[in-house]
Amino acid sequence: MEISNLFSHLKLPQVKFNRINLPKLDLSSINLSKMPKLKIGSSTAKLPIVQGGMGVGISLSNLAASVAEAGGIGVIAANSIGMLDPEYYAKNKDANSILLRREIRRAREKTDGIIGVNIMVAVDDFQDLLDVAIEEKADMVFLGAGLPIKGIPVERLRAADVKVVPIVSSGRAASLIFRSWARSYGDIPDGVVVEGPMAGGHLGFKPEQLDDPDFKLEILIPDVVEAVKPFMSQFSRNIPVIAAGGIFSGSDIHKFYRLGASGVQMGSRFVATEECDADVRFKEAYVACKKEDIGIIKSPVGMPGRAITGQFLKDAAAGKIKVKCAWKCLKSCDLKVSGYCISLALDNARKGILEQGFAFCGSNAYRIKKIVAVKSLLGELKSQYLLAEKRGIRSLWNEYEAALDNLFSIKSEHALILRNNLITMRDEYGKNFESKAALLREEYDRLAEKLVPLKLDYQKAASKANLLKDEISALFERQPVIKRFNRLKAF
Repeated sequence: MEISNLFSHLKLPQVKFNRINLPKLDLSSINLSKMPKLKIGSSTAKLPIVQGGMGVGISLSNLAASVAEAGGIGVIAANSIGMLDPEYYAKNKDANSILLRREIRRAREKTDGIIGVNIMVAVDDFQDLLDVAIEEKADMVFLGAGLPIKGIPVERLRAADVKVVPIVSSGRAASLIFRSWARSYGDIPDGVVVEGPMAGGHLGFKPEQLDDPDFKLEILIPDVVEAVKPFMSQFSRNIPVIAAGGIFSGSDIHKFYRLGASGVQMGSRFVATEECDADVRFKEAYVACKKEDIGIIKSPVGMPGRAITGQFLKDAAAGKIKVKCAWKCLKSCDLKVSGYCISLALDNARKGILEQGFAFCGSNAYRIKKIVAVKSLLGELKSQYLLAEKRGIRSLWNEYEAALDNLFSIKSEHALILRNNLITMRDEYGKNFESKAALLREEYDRLAEKLVPLKLDYQKAASKANLLKDEISALFERQPVIKRFNRLKAF
């Protein structure tokens, strides 16, 4: 009797594997000549790179315009920007608004690219600086050092087409901001920057969280991506998530893009550029610093910060610095215990007077070896990104092929086991149907039970193959196909 007829004669249930639909992927060509663009509201940057806003006076119109002109998003830091004015101590906070307006206009004269403004929510003149950004129609504002929830002039921002991008350190903070906006304004921000614990400057983490793996940027990005998804659906808007903090190379950009980020924000790399607005001695401090020179300090504003340590910070800790304050720009700053004015210290550093100040920096600043042009830096990042993507595609494809081989192997193993056992059962069945039928059914049930783990392995392998197929398909869908896939073999 044929094996196929044995099932019907003995009424044996067949162990069926779910079939996996694996349509052939068109790997004939793919565009690997461009990085993905970064779209924030109505603004689209050619490169998914935001130059971080660095105060005091590190990122002004020259650096911001240079980055914007090269295809990224250039950002002017508003924090204590008025210290560039020799009459700052007479004008106090008014100088900040005056100088911010000047720098935005200067940047506009140099480029038609995307110009943003970084404003700290915690500063006393936050509303004044935000008003200037709106009046000058900056393309977007990056709002950090606090939650931009209360008193945000959303209607005026929309009328001026100024996009709003809050800076957060967790999915919880992002959800809080977006929920508050939806409830209070019937609107939501246009994007969100996620700043991890490896960033430079003030950090939105407790000291014990800085080295905690649960707070790594690799963990935070997917968390924030999930946090904003409901609001994207509710408002039918795309909300780009931008990774920041410790990002150094194009391969880092590629890694966070794979984790769900739409772009990155980088600060330290842009300090060591010819176009950076700081004194060359400030830039050289980055080039000269070693890993052990970078440490965590306790800022006068009550937050931990990452900086290049030096004699000034040692003197401040010993109480040797004379405190001079133009006006109380931060409510959290206590002159009695701070030991120094952080704005003045940062401004001195900007001017290259490092013995009277210090430089904030990211965790990877020690890896910077030379001062380069902005265009050269962006070209390097782009090349590194594309190389990482080529390697990533090849790795994905190899993993996909291995998954298909595993599926075939499991199915073959199943077929062999089933056939060999059924042949034995068929022979037994032929000898004495009446006395053996019941025993054969029991034996088959035992066989079917043995095949269950194999079936589960198949289902897991099939699920993995489908996920890989979807990931590769998504990669192809987001890029025009113009280059042959077999060129990747060289990598």
